[in-house]
Amino acid sequence: MNDLEKVAPADDAAKSCTVSEETVNECVETASPSETLAEVADAVADAKEEKEESDEIKKLRRIHSLDKDGLIAELKEILAADNMEAHKDVTYLKQAFFNIKTKENLEQLNAFIDEGNDPAAFSSPVDEKENEFKTLYAEFKEKRNAYILADEENRKANLEKKNAILEQLKQITEDIDNVNVRFPEFQQLVQDFKAIKEIPASAENDVWKQFQNVTEQFYDHLKMNKELRDLDFKKNLEAKKGLIEDAKKLEEVADPIAAFRQLQTIHEAWRNIGPVAKEIRETLWEEFKAASSVINRRHQEYFEKRKEAEIANEAAKTKICEEVEGFDLSSLHTFNDWKAATDRVIELQKEWREHGFAPKKSNTILYNRFRTACDTFFNTKNEYFKNAKEEGASNLAKKTALCEKAEALKSMEDSRKAIAEIVKLQAEWKKIGSVPRKYSDSIWERFQNACNYFFDERKKQEAARRESENTALEKKRAIIEELKLLPKDGDRNEVIGRVKELQAAWQEAGFVPFKLKDKIYAEYRAICDELYGAFNNRERKARMNNFQERVANLKGDGQSLNRERDRLNRVLDAKRNEMKTIENNMGFFNVKSSAGNSMVKEMERKINRLKEEIKQVEEKIAILSKGE
Repeated sequence: MNDLEKVAPADDAAKSCTVSEETVNECVETASPSETLAEVADAVADAKEEKEESDEIKKLRRIHSLDKDGLIAELKEILAADNMEAHKDVTYLKQAFFNIKTKENLEQLNAFIDEGNDPAAFSSPVDEKENEFKTLYAEFKEKRNAYILADEENRKANLEKKNAILEQLKQITEDIDNVNVRFPEFQQLVQDFKAIKEIPASAENDVWKQFQNVTEQFYDHLKMNKELRDLDFKKNLEAKKGLIEDAKKLEEVADPIAAFRQLQTIHEAWRNIGPVAKEIRETLWEEFKAASSVINRRHQEYFEKRKEAEIANEAAKTKICEEVEGFDLSSLHTFNDWKAATDRVIELQKEWREHGFAPKKSNTILYNRFRTACDTFFNTKNEYFKNAKEEGASNLAKKTALCEKAEALKSMEDSRKAIAEIVKLQAEWKKIGSVPRKYSDSIWERFQNACNYFFDERKKQEAARRESENTALEKKRAIIEELKLLPKDGDRNEVIGRVKELQAAWQEAGFVPFKLKDKIYAEYRAICDELYGAFNNRERKARMNNFQERVANLKGDGQSLNRERDRLNRVLDAKRNEMKTIENNMGFFNVKSSAGNSMVKEMERKINRLKEEIKQVEEKIAILSKGE
């Protein structure tokens, strides 16, 4: 029941009251500030909740300062006292106990790892204190459930009793003619009503308003002795003025929470004091309400600031949750990856503890979210180390087998084939994952030594090959220089004969360095083509002159000219078909291979030659056309 709504009539004044017909309309307070008190009811409820939260924070700090024995003792004490209202304390005890347990497990795990052990092999030792705490906690939960059921039934029964008393009070109030006579009965019913405490929270407000209305109606009907009534009004006025002064003094209290709690006590006392004279009732209440407003405002401002801090804490803790949840655990493939991630999670756990409480509605949700994210991380980490141990042993066996294969190749006589096999083994090595750290250096050194043996041999062979290629390069450069010196207008037989001798020497010179192969060959090919081209052009001109003379001699012999034209057309068609065939065949060669590239170049030379020959035939056909 809301404390601010429990406004009782002035019992003392009622007891001293005698009734006369003349005082019917002058009796006790006829305009109680019930509506204003109802407005304050919610503030009182909030005050109690804030008081409970403040006490809970102090209690939480004390509980988290205890060790496991102290926490178990606290839980035993609650059970021994059969205090089923201490369910929040039990929850704090549970959180504190398992925080200690989690810290102990982490310390044991770190110690286990520092000793050189595999984290996956770690298991927490049996903790008898943990078992004892869990047994006590289960006992409390069972008793608490039974207590809640019994409390609900009791509240329902109390509600029925209060409703029955309200009906009796209404009957007395409505019996206006006998209201004075039935005053003692009414007073006893009021006491009985107050003696009944807990009822369902959903009915508290409605029941109390009914009670307030019926009591106000009763006192409005009650005919009291004017002298006694005035005396009672005076006594109530002095008491209420004293409470107003007490409320004003609360402005000097530095702690807004403490001031607000004291104000609730003053309000409770105000409600228990009877009415004052009607003409000053509203003024007096406004003065008291103004003094109360100052304290309420300070209290409100305090909690607004606290709410802002809680919202900031909620944002910070939400961000921490998101960071832990955002870890891409599938991307952690090495021990160093996991160590870096673990260090960050532990750092985030420290940051979490540095932030205060979030708003009540989200505090537990955030804690459970953060704990779930951390549990997921560490469970996945444990699973990774377990799998990594098994995979590491398997990888070690595979890499040992590769070392043995590499070492066995030393007896192979064909070094090129041996090196090709070594390259394959290296590719297989890269595909195999990591091995246990204590074996990683030794197994790698063994494999590297086996591979280096062959590569050292290849370096020796490469040195000899490079020397041979450089010698061939010098020979071919000398051949090119000699070809450049040959005259392009000399005797064809002598010059071309020497070119062929030099071409044979070129073939016998051997291979040159690969990066210079195309360049030196292009230079060689260009000078050869230039020499052959010079003599071919000279011969082509001579042959063309001879052909023109023949055509001139056949001038007027149309039959002979037609036969010559037909022959040349057949030659032209044949060469065009040959060129087309070569062009089609070029599409079937793989130019990526050295052999394919060489054949393509040869075909290109044939096509160029055929183009030149086709051009010559076309020129001859043109000459024939002019000679007709």
